[in-house]
Amino acid sequence: MKHVTKADGTRQRFDRRKVRRTLENLGLTPGDADRIAGEVEEAVPDNIATAAVLRMIRTRARAVRPAVAHRTNLRRALALLRPKPEFEEFVRVLLREHGYRVQTGCVLAGRCGEHEVDGIATRDGATIFVEVKHHASPHRMTGLDEGRIARAIVEDLQEGFRSGRCVVSIDGALIVCNTKLSEHAKRYATCRGIEHIGWDYPAERNLRTMIEATQAYPVTIVAGVSRAETARLAAAGILTAKQVAYGDAGTIARDSGIPLREVLLIAGRARTILEP
Repeated sequence: MKHVTKADGTRQRFDRRKVRRTLENLGLTPGDADRIAGEVEEAVPDNIATAAVLRMIRTRARAVRPAVAHRTNLRRALALLRPKPEFEEFVRVLLREHGYRVQTGCVLAGRCGEHEVDGIATRDGATIFVEVKHHASPHRMTGLDEGRIARAIVEDLQEGFRSGRCVVSIDGALIVCNTKLSEHAKRYATCRGIEHIGWDYPAERNLRTMIEATQAYPVTIVAGVSRAETARLAAAGILTAKQVAYGDAGTIARDSGIPLREVLLIAGRARTILEP
């Protein structure tokens, strides 16, 4: 049985499944990810540092898919976005990619109070308000409180609509977060009819699968994009790698204030990531 040593000095058992997930997050197919995970498991010595394992993963992944050299891990790319306005607007863009009509945030009047929401989304005849939660640490859990608050807001807005105070008929709530959900949060949301989209929840339609299905990767997926450049691109309405890869570079440079040569470099790397 092999172990790895984390940055804080603690040891844990080597987990081949984590290696496979990391490889898939770098854009490898499940088959290639499984094969390389097995190779890494065979090659690593006992007590190897996790940083060394990650370097080995990226080296082997680049041999299969050279675009890995220009790509950040998706989970980390999401964590690199600022909560406001970048991640909030990214979520609205992603929902539009999946067929929602989405309005930006606003204040809605309930029977007992006013509630600021991050978006109003409509699809298949249902209208829901969207709450976006972002954590800088991708390993932090999103807990129960968000679901309980959302349930209370739904009730107040529905009562507000019936009393004539709320101009929008709200059918429910959708909470979108970039991290995993606690088991308690999942149970409560299921019981109360609160929709959740987390990093890996629900199993078939979560944040990762929704992004990959439409290639709506955040612009931070492109390695080397600085925080300042991310903020400038976001201010110019550029939230995804697709937008910079296939948009007009001159217009993006003008609107963002980023030099044209740098926009062209980012766009080239983005196309490498997006195209097989």
